[in-house]
Amino acid sequence: MTTTTTTAPAPAPVTTPPGASRAAVSALARFETRKLLTRVPVVVAFAVYVAWTVWRTRVSFDGFPALQDADRATQDGPLLVGLAVLLSANHAVLRSRRHDTERHLDVLVLPRWGRTVAHLLSVVAAALLVAVCVGGQFAWEALKPGAVGHGSPAELLVGPLSVLLLGGFGVLLARLVTAPFAAPLLIVLLLFLATFLTGFAADDWSRWLMPSVGTYSAVTLPSDLIGRPAAWHALYLGGFALTLMAAAVLLSGGARLRTAQAAVAVAVALTLAGAVGQSRGVPETVTEARVRASVTPEKVHTCVERDATTYCVFPEWEQRTGDWARTVDDVRALAGGDAQDRPLVVRQRVEARYGLDADSTLASLTRPGEVTVGTAWGGNRVPEFAVSVAGVLVTGSEATTGGMCDGRMVTVMWLALAGRPDPVADLRRVRIDDSDTGSAIVVSRTEPLQMTSAQTELLRELLELPRDEAAAKVKAGWAELTAPKVTTDRVARVLGLEKPEGEDECP
Repeated sequence: MTTTTTTAPAPAPVTTPPGASRAAVSALARFETRKLLTRVPVVVAFAVYVAWTVWRTRVSFDGFPALQDADRATQDGPLLVGLAVLLSANHAVLRSRRHDTERHLDVLVLPRWGRTVAHLLSVVAAALLVAVCVGGQFAWEALKPGAVGHGSPAELLVGPLSVLLLGGFGVLLARLVTAPFAAPLLIVLLLFLATFLTGFAADDWSRWLMPSVGTYSAVTLPSDLIGRPAAWHALYLGGFALTLMAAAVLLSGGARLRTAQAAVAVAVALTLAGAVGQSRGVPETVTEARVRASVTPEKVHTCVERDATTYCVFPEWEQRTGDWARTVDDVRALAGGDAQDRPLVVRQRVEARYGLDADSTLASLTRPGEVTVGTAWGGNRVPEFAVSVAGVLVTGSEATTGGMCDGRMVTVMWLALAGRPDPVADLRRVRIDDSDTGSAIVVSRTEPLQMTSAQTELLRELLELPRDEAAAKVKAGWAELTAPKVTTDRVARVLGLEKPEGEDECP
């Protein structure tokens, strides 16, 4: 008996059409994007980010934003989203190991590096969504009627690039460490590093190694004096993110791909270039411009005349002269004598020599009729400016107002506050202790003023009168009320008010 053995022919090799892998990557990327954007950590992070942005932007900058500050205000919120994307992307890459499907995926047409690319594309989609949110936040600020200045596109890129960087970190970590607790530990480490670098390297180049470098200050500088290496930092973040993403592809079996190899080389070069560029400090041209703007601002000012007042401002603030003019006109309307028509020069000033970290008091102007106005507006800045205008109208100059310690303080404060919607509330806003009784220091962009208890008491009594009645009394006694060394008791007699009972000695 003869047995015939038939050998089955070997299966023909499977060839993948050139477009098959690209189509598979695209399809998987769409699936992973939907999964990523609907994961609970990402949804919660986006909800908190959007809610916080809307709540803050409604009242940010008191309605008068400088766009060179508004662009930096978009950078912190995306970090929360970035951490959620890091955790969720890492979890998504490890899904096949948790479900023991890795061995099944290996026989599919889509190679392992292709699946990694799909996960990275889902991270890109999250970053693009953050870019839309950042653009919406900045557009909201730019469309406010009181907006001035110019934003930086590089500063606006920091938020989306931070999400891209953190998401890429999550994917790379999954290809390096398969333990599920690695991503939470990395988040804790990143938070620790952020706190360490912020607390101990505030003025060092190393702080620029973090995704977001916040510089918060009470002073707003013209956009050409900011001096932040925003473009270099954006290049550093973009290069770093691309480096992590390309490394993830290489570790997923794409080491032979020329595209991945070239991407790593280019990404590392971009990262190094950005890191070196952002560590160079403030350019010399910016330093010189800061000194010029601080010491001789008249050399860069644009002057606009409105009635008897000339407004000399940095060019970006020219459209804000109308807001200042309304305050000046309100104070002038209550003054007596020649103060209503006396020429004034409102000069915008800023201390820029120390950059965004400075918050120093400006020296009082000594030339008669000149009033200082800062670069911020809205909120407390309005009554503060009104006090400065009233002081110059009463005493003649800022330098004289700063050294004043007599009854003229009552006239100055009444002129500044009587035309305001809520004078007593504004009185609290301009006093350093937020009080409306007793003695206090009145804040100012230049030298602070001092109010005694007696002056505060008399001012409150004068503010309680109908404004027209009080204005008539002030104008009738203008010469005595503005006389140097006039006592508070004499002011009370001229105004026909009761003698104040509080102390009347300046500290």
